[in-house]
Amino acid sequence: MKVLKFGGTSVGSPERMKKLLDIIDPAEEQIVVLSAVSGTTNSLVEISAKLLKEDKQEALNLINALHQKYNEFVIELLADGEYREQGQEVVDYHFSFLSSLTNDIFTTVEEKVVLAQGELLSTTLYHIYLKSIGVPSVLLPALDFMKIDEDNEPDVPFSTKQLQPLLAQHTGNKLFITQGFICRNSFGEVDNLRRGGSDYTASLIGAAIKAEEVQIWTDIDGMHNNDPRIVKGTKPIAHLSFDEAAELAYFGAKILHPQSVFPAQKYKIPVRLLNTMEPKAAGTLISTESEKGKIKSIAAKDGITAIKIQSSRMLLAYGFLRRVFEIFERYKTPIDMITTSEVAVSLTVDYTDNLEKIVEELHAFGTVEIDSDQSIVCVVGDFSAEKHGYAARVLDAIKHIPLRMISYGGSNYNISLLISTADKTEALKSLHNRLFE
Repeated sequence: MKVLKFGGTSVGSPERMKKLLDIIDPAEEQIVVLSAVSGTTNSLVEISAKLLKEDKQEALNLINALHQKYNEFVIELLADGEYREQGQEVVDYHFSFLSSLTNDIFTTVEEKVVLAQGELLSTTLYHIYLKSIGVPSVLLPALDFMKIDEDNEPDVPFSTKQLQPLLAQHTGNKLFITQGFICRNSFGEVDNLRRGGSDYTASLIGAAIKAEEVQIWTDIDGMHNNDPRIVKGTKPIAHLSFDEAAELAYFGAKILHPQSVFPAQKYKIPVRLLNTMEPKAAGTLISTESEKGKIKSIAAKDGITAIKIQSSRMLLAYGFLRRVFEIFERYKTPIDMITTSEVAVSLTVDYTDNLEKIVEELHAFGTVEIDSDQSIVCVVGDFSAEKHGYAARVLDAIKHIPLRMISYGGSNYNISLLISTADKTEALKSLHNRLFE
């Protein structure tokens, strides 16, 4: 069985939703994971923000505006008759629920329920559409089998235990539709896998059922060797290892959710990145295999803050770094890059909500310097110890750009460079010209 995930742009209009059958083969065993219709989650986030601020009238105005868009969506998607009536009933039910939230106290618990409405709408409407054209399918509620634990980590054994009997109940059916992104937490409340989590859902389902393959369908033909929004002439990468894909996803490649490859990697399930608009394009295959002797791609991550702690107490001392890292752990702030010398440590973060408190505690160790508006540029490829010259080519390409930090040797797959965000475009272009042209 294969797992196929379609993002918001792939179901962004009734026309595109109908065209999914150009890709989905109802004769093959498949679980289809759908995101919310493009723009819906952003609208639901805005509605939630208004409700949290108790701006109920503005929230109601936004709910009504989105409701009208879905009324028009149903008219275009479903032919007049019983199926259009079913679709309209579904839309009215969900928006009646959203409107009812303006009458009660609204908390972050209800906010998670609001954010789930987009996927519930897209999957149910697509299921009704398939019925209307005579294509058999089964709607599988993700809330019945997707769960995160008390540490907000997915519970794959639970998904396996719950999902397999659900599939067994529908012996003879080959096409299953389910929601991406949404799940339940350890308390049984509606929750989610964070933004972009539909990729994660597909990978987790693939792991749970030991799928033949997971396919991530978006609006670009695979992962490219640089950011096509900034650099001209980029090309899709035919093959990446799981580790290479994870590095690129984490450091800015928008096509893939950073965590989504890990479940597939654990169970050695190939992942393909494919283009809904060009179904015949080869895309990118992610697997356990790695092509040696090549630089694969460049990615960049913005919104980085660099922190430098300088202290003579580091010299010949043990336990110093542990005490520094404990501060970040206490404030649940992940670290991206780190470099050290005998008397200083520099590191980067992209989550700055608790930065002032962290810096205040770090002053106990020595002087602290902060640089904001930084970007990490990550070059991914074969940087194993026996290779020589690749790092030199990378540094030579950006010798005219000031470097704040370099991280090399942490893995065999990347070299990461911290630069000012103002220099990012020039860095990406220079690296591309030197490494690929």
